[in-house]
Amino acid sequence: MSPLKIDLHTHILPEFWPDLAERYGYEGFVHLDHHIPCKARMMIGDRCFRVIEDNCWCPKRRMADCEQSGVSVQVLSTVPVMFAYWAKPADTHDLSRILNDHIAGVVRENPTRFIGLGTLPMQAPDLAVRELERCVKELGLAGVEIGSHVNDWNLNESALFPIFECAQELGASVFVHPWEMAGKEKMPHYWLPWLVGMPAETSLAICSMIFGGVFEKLPRLKVAFAHGGGSFPATIGRIEHGFNCRPDLCAVDNNVNPRDYLGKFYLDSLVHDADVLRYLIKLVGTNRIALGSDYPFPLGETVPGQLIESMGDLSAEAKAQLLGDTALEFLGMHKSQFTGE
Repeated sequence: MSPLKIDLHTHILPEFWPDLAERYGYEGFVHLDHHIPCKARMMIGDRCFRVIEDNCWCPKRRMADCEQSGVSVQVLSTVPVMFAYWAKPADTHDLSRILNDHIAGVVRENPTRFIGLGTLPMQAPDLAVRELERCVKELGLAGVEIGSHVNDWNLNESALFPIFECAQELGASVFVHPWEMAGKEKMPHYWLPWLVGMPAETSLAICSMIFGGVFEKLPRLKVAFAHGGGSFPATIGRIEHGFNCRPDLCAVDNNVNPRDYLGKFYLDSLVHDADVLRYLIKLVGTNRIALGSDYPFPLGETVPGQLIESMGDLSAEAKAQLLGDTALEFLGMHKSQFTGE
């Protein structure tokens, strides 16, 4: 019997939503231009951010794709450009509710095929806590997806701590995805914000939570980072050395060695390289790495789980852990919820 394959990292949008610029009275929000059948342009004002296909909004199309690739369950989260942390807090809260209600509805209609993660108005922690509680208690979502930073705040910002504290209390999973990459104005060519900026953003998020003492203060908080942790795993030696040689700069909020936190948070498997995945396994273990594909976007893994399945040096047990069991643990779920066993 094939192992349960759970894709922790997939993105979804509603097919339609209100005209947000009209609803809130100012520009900057995404709207969909369904310019041809089965495709749409994600527009910000008059600028096309990305062209998407109906697999970004159609559950039936997604399930058909899953059948072809052997994916049993997709974990749904919004597209990071929809976070809208820059907007007025009440408006981001309203948008979060629209997106979260949609994801919850998709899960409700297909409970053995989809798991949902919500989005929050992170720039307003009081509203974020309120929406996090609604996501878990009312909508039945497994947790939330958040950005690698919130405007000028990194994830160690004290104002954000109540959100993480609430997530721990609720047992909610937190999936951290890079967005609004620092230095992107210096990377106008070659898709460098996605190739260079995103890995750096993810490392920024991990380091901020480690050095800021978030993991130390909240040891039961379940956090996963996209894209295999970005550049963090490859630079942990440098990070640890910096902590040891300049504690006056690095250890000001937490005096625990950064390396001690390896294995205390999760990573997805989206690294596109077998040797890198082997290194991640050595670094944090198979029980802290979950299949993630970034479906349905081109920088993701075209056939989710193909890299893991192609690695002949991994045992069947290790593959099963990577393909599904780690995600179940992170999400606080049991295999029987999806297999009936």
